[in-house]
Amino acid sequence: MTGRTTAPIPRPQRGAGSQWERYGWLMAVVWLVFLVYPVMALLRSTAAQAWVVTGWVALGAFVVIYVAGFVHGMSLGGGGLTTPPKPIQWAAFGGLIACAALAVPAAGGSALSFLPFIMSFASYGLTRLAHWVTVSVCIAITAMIVLAVPGGMAYLSVLAILVMLAVVNTVSTTLIIRSDEAERIGLELATSEGREAVARDVHDLVGHSLTVVSLKAQLVRRLIDSDPERAKAELADIEALTTEAIAGVRATVADVRTAALAGELVSCRRALHAADITLRVEGEEAALSPAQSLTASWILREATTNILRHADASTVTVRIAPGRFAVVDDGRGLTGAEGNGVRGMRERATIGGAALAVGAGDGRGTRVEVTW
Repeated sequence: MTGRTTAPIPRPQRGAGSQWERYGWLMAVVWLVFLVYPVMALLRSTAAQAWVVTGWVALGAFVVIYVAGFVHGMSLGGGGLTTPPKPIQWAAFGGLIACAALAVPAAGGSALSFLPFIMSFASYGLTRLAHWVTVSVCIAITAMIVLAVPGGMAYLSVLAILVMLAVVNTVSTTLIIRSDEAERIGLELATSEGREAVARDVHDLVGHSLTVVSLKAQLVRRLIDSDPERAKAELADIEALTTEAIAGVRATVADVRTAALAGELVSCRRALHAADITLRVEGEEAALSPAQSLTASWILREATTNILRHADASTVTVRIAPGRFAVVDDGRGLTGAEGNGVRGMRERATIGGAALAVGAGDGRGTRVEVTW
């Protein structure tokens, strides 16, 4: 008898699906074929009948506990390795050790075939400390039997297998732990990026809307005596803008807001018109893909906000072509360092897989151009 066995508990992949959860236990069962050695030893055992019966019961219980422990950890996220193990896992681990010990009187040295299963259970289902302690104890016990017990050299192959399995389990679990840490860090980064994206969205929405509301409020103050009807119309626009901004912020926080270029052109045209700025559009919105249109709409919104705040322009031209989108004004041009608005546009362009260029317009003013 050589007791050859390699019995790691396979770690299921996250999101493996119902088919894995339904049939994955078969992988645990396959490894049990290596328990044929204690089975053969029990069949040939010359121990007292009571010990033989105990050995068979222990072997059967070992199989049940091992498979049940595997299924529990696979389908219920039983913990261990990357999360604290649950009490039931420690109970299962103790049960495996007890079953192996009860089989020794009848199976003799063949009971060493239980050790690879115990090692793997500790490595994948318990803590890192449990892994190292179990590996060390199992290898030490087997080495003592090989070196100190008469005929122990027959189990040298078991010792070699345990050493190789210890190395494999150590490397495998280390990679799993590092992968889990990388996934956790990635999730934290994604969460941070998501928060920054929401902050940009809220900044763009509120900044743009408040700028337009401020301009319209100034216009209402000038018109309230000379042209009350137009003042009322502007007040209605202010009410509509604030309602739209509130709805936009709520939808952005819920991550369900989408921006369409056509709708943004209408909104920006209205805002520019309130400031006596003419908007011209060259090209068709259909020249851009839906994804490009989304990025362009955000760039247009921020560019319009900057024009209203800083440009002192009379005309704004929007140029649309396949893979290209530009907003050009005839205002005072670039002055000073880039502000938050331009940085926000660069970030949005990068997220959309585009490049943003900000420079001089046609003779004067500013040109904001996005290319894919």
